Parts: sequence; structure tokens; C-alpha cells
Amino acid sequence: MIGLVDYGGGNLASVANALDFLGAPWRPVKSAPDLNAVAALVFPGVGAAGPAMTRLRDSGLDVGLLDFLGSGRPYLGICLGLQLLFQNSAEDGSPCLGFLEGEVVRLPTSEKLPHVGWNTVTVARPTPLLSELDGAYFYFTHSYVVQPANAAAVVGARTDYGGVFVSAIARADVFGVQFHPERSGSNGLRLLDQFCILASAKVRKNAG
Repeated sequence: MIGLVDYGGGNLASVANALDFLGAPWRPVKSAPDLNAVAALVFPGVGAAGPAMTRLRDSGLDVGLLDFLGSGRPYLGICLGLQLLFQNSAEDGSPCLGFLEGEVVRLPTSEKLPHVGWNTVTVARPTPLLSELDGAYFYFTHSYVVQPANAAAVVGARTDYGGVFVSAIARADVFGVQFHPERSGSNGLRLLDQFCILASAKVRKNAG
């Protein structure tokens, strides 16, 4: 069972539709106890860090998410769901979950913001979700990006938009993407399917 973080914002419906298309069972996660019933978690995020963190704290999901991230169960953060993994966001000065060291900064670019539309990803190192998608196109809509303190340890892919930025991270079974796989056609479905396969393999391994 895959959990979809439902904190009152984000793009849950589109991700849910993609998982339905793939035949992957899912359920909404609205509070920390809901996390006990899921083997993997997707955080579909749209919006700013401050309001999102307020909702997470009000529901107790801030602490619950940190426990989940440390549990070894697969996690996929999409857009804001990636950014909240880091320590703070320059978008509104909000502290984030702080699971990874680094911050969220305004996208340094010579192009106009927000960055909206299709762009390619260049895989920086092999990861289960992106290893076969080097050079693939995905759909982006954002003005802020993550800036990891230890890029070599977590960066999975980069993208160029008038300047190179981190478009995916991976550390053990924690993944995050700055683009929206649920809006990225066959490439996005392939990435989500790889995440589902990873989650199923993890369940089988733990059961064995």
C-alpha cells in the first residue's frame, strides 16, 4: 500500500490517477498514525513551504514524516515534497523538515521565472528511479530549487534552465524530484512505476 500525503494542499488527485493507471493500491495519509498502514510514501507538493509546514505541524505529520524517513521505507517527494526534506526555504523563510542538510533557494537563472514546461534531466549517478531515464523530458513548474550541503551524496539528476540546478535527489530509499512525474506522460509513469516496484520489493524482502 502506497500512502499519499494529504495535508490539504498539493496535487494529490493527479498522482492518485497515475497510481490508479498503474494498478498500484494507495490511500491518503492525513495524520501520523496513517503512516503505520503504508509500505511507501509519496508526497505530492504544490505551494510554499510555510503554509505546508504549518499544516504538517497541526496534524502531527511533521514528526511522523521524520519517523517514516528514518524507517527505511521508500519515500518519493514531488516538487514541494522534495524541498521540504531540507532545512529551510528562502521562498518564505520557513524552516522545513530538516531530514537532509541544505536549503531551498531561488532558481539561479538567466531565464524568466517561474520555470514552466518541459525540460530534460541529466542523471548524475545511477538510482533505481532514473537510471534508465537519462536525457528524458519531464514537466516542471517552479521558481525554487534545493541546494544540498553535500551534493555528491544525494544529487541524482540535474537540469539546465539558464543555469544548472538539482532536479532529483536520492539517498538510500528516499527520493525527490523537482519535476512532476504525474504530469510527464510516459516518462513520468515509468518513474512512478519504478517507485512502485521498489516498494513491492522492499515489502517482499522484509517479509522474507
